[in-house]
Amino acid sequence: MSQNKSLLGELWDFLRVRKKWWLLPIIIMLLLVGILIAFGQSSALSPFVYALF
Repeated sequence: MSQNKSLLGELWDFLRVRKKWWLLPIIIMLLLVGILIAFGQSSALSPFVYALF
């Protein structure tokens, strides 16, 4: 294996080798919520993001 793997590469190898496919939806949802929080704090979309919750 390569010494300079990215975080996503390491995560993909972990999921593929250990057959932990059930973790994939959880990881995707965490990424989407993180992006939503980042956009909600510093953009003109804030009122629309807050309306979702």
